[in-house]
Amino acid sequence: MARIGDRLTIERARRIVLAAQGFTDPLPSGPVTRRHLQRVLSRTRFLQMDSVSIAVRAHYMPLFSRLGPYDRDLLDRAAGESTARAPRLLAEYWAHEAALIPVQDWPLFGWRMADYRFGRYGSAVDEPAERSALRVEIATAIADLGPSTGGELEEYLGRRREGPRRGTWWDRSEVKHVCEVMLAAGELSAIRRGGFNRHYDLAANIVGPEIAATVIDRDVAIRTLVGKAIGALGVATETDLRDYYRLPVADTRSAVADLVDSGDLVPVEVDGWDRPAFLDPGARVPRRVERSALLAPFDPLVFFRPRLQRLFDTHYRIEIYVPEHKRVHGYYVFPYLLDETISARVDLKAERADGVLAVLGAFAEDGVDRGHVARSLAADLVSMATWLGLDGVRVGTRGDLAPGLRAALGGSG
Repeated sequence: MARIGDRLTIERARRIVLAAQGFTDPLPSGPVTRRHLQRVLSRTRFLQMDSVSIAVRAHYMPLFSRLGPYDRDLLDRAAGESTARAPRLLAEYWAHEAALIPVQDWPLFGWRMADYRFGRYGSAVDEPAERSALRVEIATAIADLGPSTGGELEEYLGRRREGPRRGTWWDRSEVKHVCEVMLAAGELSAIRRGGFNRHYDLAANIVGPEIAATVIDRDVAIRTLVGKAIGALGVATETDLRDYYRLPVADTRSAVADLVDSGDLVPVEVDGWDRPAFLDPGARVPRRVERSALLAPFDPLVFFRPRLQRLFDTHYRIEIYVPEHKRVHGYYVFPYLLDETISARVDLKAERADGVLAVLGAFAEDGVDRGHVARSLAADLVSMATWLGLDGVRVGTRGDLAPGLRAALGGSG
């Protein structure tokens, strides 16, 4: 049991973190079930969402990384359906970013919904009376129609826009904009259907009237979220804890002090870290971690890049918005966890017309055994391709790991 002021080696810190994130849990011996999904959620706390689908949408990948191949309909049902036998597990709201959060956590974000009463970037002075009236119209329309897209609501309300549209996320009608404001305010949530489109519904219909009506004091809610963050992180700086749910600085600082006083955070030092850290007193400390996993750019193990560098000495940046000729590793790059290190990164694309998972680039990290990494990575890429319904893996020429990876795939990659 760690004591206040204890010093952790970076290797021990990594093992604590990997255990907290579920990488030491046993792999399923049979089909992945709803119980396995709940186990992963008990580790990660939420699943971040993103619209990029070049390989697979971000919220599906953390389950694959921790469980192996599974039926993605399992997650779709957990977020999109609610039955007496299988109540809805997840609802969409802003956690780290847009995310699927456990339904029971919805009230913990009431303070954020209040802060976002007029949208994530708005204020009362920005909302004219016409927009307030439109909020009422939208809520009434959804009550009549059920879950609806912005376009369906435009049509129903007689507010269909004329003229060409660019088809981009910022080309929003007033109806769509107000739906997003209402989602941020917690009046609506959404179900993703058909091309990842948001089908807005009243929050009470998605999380249930009782949960939607539950009010938790701001300080209690943020303290609870910091507690959930340390459970997911294992060992973390105050900045790490704040970033996990994107919490306000002053509120987080107060919550951390309270949790230290109550013994729910243990102050420690970590070799190589230039700031104090905190340990989950219930954290598991495995002797070793033996697991490999492809990690999506928005996996909670890697989404806070400064923490990734502190833990694994890995400088990683997503390059989606970097001009192609300036990219170092590629458009949508997956870090590769092998045991206790980030050993490689691969730029992946699901080329569905050809039925292959294309490795557009494969790069080894410094100091790794490239042959060992290539063999392990090849097996995980084949598993991922099969999971995505693709026939095989094709390796391009970019990157120092590409030749070894191609050889590990039997020259067929």
